Amino acid sequence: MTIRIGLTGPIACGKSTVARHLRDAGASVVDADELARDVVEPGEPGFDAVVEAFGPDVVDANGGLDRRALAAIVFRDPDELRRLEAIVHPAVRVRVTAAVTAAEAAAAPAVVVEAIKLVEGGYAALCDEVWLVDCSPPAQRERLGRRGLSAADATARLATQAGLADRLRPSATRVIETSGDITQTRRLVLAAYADALAAART
Repeated sequence: MTIRIGLTGPIACGKSTVARHLRDAGASVVDADELARDVVEPGEPGFDAVVEAFGPDVVDANGGLDRRALAAIVFRDPDELRRLEAIVHPAVRVRVTAAVTAAEAAAAPAVVVEAIKLVEGGYAALCDEVWLVDCSPPAQRERLGRRGLSAADATARLATQAGLADRLRPSATRVIETSGDITQTRRLVLAAYADALAAART
């Protein structure tokens, strides 16, 4: 039996780190956020739809999507963010569903669906467990700074997700707190994973 784990949480709280620990422990990981980037690559229908919706200024000099320019639009206007999501999410859902099916066919012990929009996108309903990855606001800001975001850009990103962890908490089976160091996070993740697998067998 393959257990389905949904992995979600605010930006820069360590979802990818948690997913990496789960992958190292034998789980198959489906990164919905990575797939969201794939579906707007040149040649994909999503790319054409985004350019039509947001204009030629979101195309870079190489003919690809200028993600920084697009982010400057959508992370400062909730309506524009919803417009982008309406383009991207249906295409991503098709790929997530296919990846989960493939992991189960390969008899993976667990398949992890990693997505910021896990609950809103309807993926949580497909999962046996939902893990909320959370951390302190100072840790978030520090990690965003390490990604090269300015203080203003970090503030804008965080503003779009204000109260997200609190809204997700009622849907969460487990909460993984990642404000500590990576060793502590790994220990928490592996313990939660072992417990989830044991629960699935009972």
